[in-house]
Amino acid sequence: MPSIGLPWTLQEARTEKARRSLYEYVRHAWYVVEPAAAFVDGWHIGAIVEHLEAVSRVEIRSLIINIPPRHMKSLLVSVFWPTWSWIDHPELRWLYASYAQSLSTRDSLKSRRVIQSQWYQERWGDRYSLTSDQNAKTRFENNHTGYRLATSVGGSATGEGGDRIVVDDPHNVHEAESEAIREGVLAWWDGVMTLRVNDPRASARVLVMQRVHEKDLSGHLLEQGGWEHLCIPAEYEAPRFTVIGWQDPRTTQGELVWPNRFGPGEIARTKRELGSYRYAGQYQQRPSPQAGGIFERKHLRFYSELPRREDEAPDFEEMLQSWDMAFKDLSTSDYVVGQVWGRKGADAYLLDQVRGHLSFTESLAAVGHLAQKWPRAAAILVEDKANGTAVLDTLRHRLSGLIAVEPAGGKVARAYAIQPYYEAGNVYFPSPEISLWTGDLVEELASFPNGAHDDQVDAMTQALMRLLSRPAVRVRMIR
Repeated sequence: MPSIGLPWTLQEARTEKARRSLYEYVRHAWYVVEPAAAFVDGWHIGAIVEHLEAVSRVEIRSLIINIPPRHMKSLLVSVFWPTWSWIDHPELRWLYASYAQSLSTRDSLKSRRVIQSQWYQERWGDRYSLTSDQNAKTRFENNHTGYRLATSVGGSATGEGGDRIVVDDPHNVHEAESEAIREGVLAWWDGVMTLRVNDPRASARVLVMQRVHEKDLSGHLLEQGGWEHLCIPAEYEAPRFTVIGWQDPRTTQGELVWPNRFGPGEIARTKRELGSYRYAGQYQQRPSPQAGGIFERKHLRFYSELPRREDEAPDFEEMLQSWDMAFKDLSTSDYVVGQVWGRKGADAYLLDQVRGHLSFTESLAAVGHLAQKWPRAAAILVEDKANGTAVLDTLRHRLSGLIAVEPAGGKVARAYAIQPYYEAGNVYFPSPEISLWTGDLVEELASFPNGAHDDQVDAMTQALMRLLSRPAVRVRMIR
């Protein structure tokens, strides 16, 4: 700090700015940890450090951060945050845990490397010093009684306590489907880590992880309640807010969180490598049951040759279109979905699908396009709500076969109404090998009714209730 009345040097100003702002601290400390890699900024970095600062001020006492892998979560939460906090509060005691001791030790070493660096010592070396009698990889202390302890899930060192209890990746993604291992993590948290806080009035807990299962530690704690939730999916799906006034800055469906590092090409490759189920959990932070919910995966039936036009389709006894319209012509609204179904005997086949954020005019054109492509799908079912009512009114004298559907019951009730046909193997979808959109549909089915979207399910239930259980819907004639 400069003497009273003397101007600050540039370095002193930067030092003070880094002391006050974790974001500025991360920017300047980056090269100490990653000297060969350039710092690539992203709005998610600011979001995470803003919430960590709120924890430091004890404005947030329990915080869950869900974010995709390789997005700097461990560096921010487990390396930079504790070393920044010790600048003003070296008395704080930190307890870190991960699913593997090697991961906790790795981040502990990085933190100690930052503290012992020339960069850090020149700026804040006079505030505290590491003790020589306790300066190990997994535990080091300072001369203000503060310490950092690195342990693992189930590790013996969790008999210690902390002012900041931080769990970074409690689950090994390769073991997430093991119920016994997963339950062991939850039992460790409930029986051990919840008792480790030093001061119930001032201590704080932070969990940072990618979602790996609907019953992982994040899901367990969110179900219990009392946790602030910072959730940042790789691709934008819906508005999200937190108690400190933060909101996801994205507005367009599918907009990426860190395109400067993980652009469309990298994300597409990740989807192919992980598959839709794992991608939905680890990158979109909305894991669906492996088995599925109302629509269990084991009952999925696929066909392997997708007809490109009507004359390539088998002889169906009945064909129809089914439309679920959006409420607004916005990129943040639900999708518009149109499906073409055919029935042969007791079996129903999904033949084609249109799905997108369509304006009202685009929705009209899409209905007309499917009608032209599939003229035998004479019945065109349109749910009589949202933009559907306007579509019906606009097209009623231009397109024959329009049927306004007023669904009976709620979405879940309608799903249960057609679930027996699905379970019996009477519902067929195009194989993911021949259809790019089948993977997203399968994930929506498996996660329903708790997924981010349900537009494809709504169009499907509307179609199948007409094809396989007609009395379940009410029909209004278009005049």
